Amino acid sequence: MSPIKHVAIIMDGNGRWGLKKRKSRNFGHRAGLSTVEKILEVTIKKKIKYLTLFAFSTENWKRPKKEIIFLFNLLEEFLINKIDNLKKNNIKLKIIGNKKVFPKKLIKILDKSENMTRMNKKLQINLALNYGSKDELINAFKKIHKKKLLINKKNIDKNLYTSDCPNPDILIRTGDTKRLSNFLLWQIAYAEIFFVNKLWPDFTKNNYTLILNKFLKIKRNFGSI
Repeated sequence: MSPIKHVAIIMDGNGRWGLKKRKSRNFGHRAGLSTVEKILEVTIKKKIKYLTLFAFSTENWKRPKKEIIFLFNLLEEFLINKIDNLKKNNIKLKIIGNKKVFPKKLIKILDKSENMTRMNKKLQINLALNYGSKDELINAFKKIHKKKLLINKKNIDKNLYTSDCPNPDILIRTGDTKRLSNFLLWQIAYAEIFFVNKLWPDFTKNNYTLILNKFLKIKRNFGSI
């Protein structure tokens, strides 16, 4: 088993990449899917058990309506075409975030994809959709209050969207932007953070592998000497 259990990625730069190529932002979003598939290959090869991908944040609703519709259609298309492959390759898909506000057709596809892959064990992909870490924490506190539990670290962990997996060892953000953008704020307290000055469609298998190898050389003290 890999000493790296969980990698989280903020896949930033698709829209800018599309414009840079003198095409549309949507062209960049489609190109970004190819990068996702390449990163999946390496993740499986390295026997990493959990991969969390930030796909659509609670703040992304501010984008143009046409772009949002394109993103949803792209996600539907990807799942319809790839879900059988995920199932065949023993990959579990879990959606983290609030799905309730999505179009009914998309919710149905997301639910079906989760259900079809729920027993798979090789790799769990947490797809963060309509996700915001502050909303997740508020939601966790509400659950704790409803269950009449004590507010402590253990109970917060148990009531997050990511309650079934270890906290990330590594957080990668592409796009040459050095901020966390309300992503897994609780979970990445001790993660090693790598900011990459490449847009997501330009992020290669080699770039990813170099980060994984660099992580393995880091001495992690978790606050001790």
